[in-house]
Amino acid sequence: PGALGTRCRSNHVIEVEQTLGIEAARTMISEEISYIMAAYGIEIDRRHLLLLSDVMTFKGQILGITRFGVSKMRESVLMLASFEKTTDHLFDAAVHGRTDAIVGVSECIIMGIPIPLGTGLFKLLRQAKKPVVPKRSLLLGQ
Repeated sequence: PGALGTRCRSNHVIEVEQTLGIEAARTMISEEISYIMAAYGIEIDRRHLLLLSDVMTFKGQILGITRFGVSKMRESVLMLASFEKTTDHLFDAAVHGRTDAIVGVSECIIMGIPIPLGTGLFKLLRQAKKPVVPKRSLLLGQ
């Protein structure tokens, strides 16, 4: 009689976060997105879903991918301007004299700077010495 607690599931992210914690909410976000997309025949690589759920929960609270959630995630002017309300963010930054370190992916793309990830992560510390290859003389001395 009644519901079995071990077989019940909630799809209410806030409830899961308040009851079981942020890690359970993170897992639930990726599972729910996967479930919804599968209903439409769309398959998304699990790593992309985990990345999205990490971004939504890395502050210890659930933040939506909306203009309000994104504004809580970062203080970067260019990153905020790249999402929504571009002129509002740029005008506000100009009025308040805000600067941007230009270290994130969005900022680097906007400024045309190599992204500090993957091969763009490392700086050249020392130029390697190139071996001097002597010129070979031609067959007929020309």
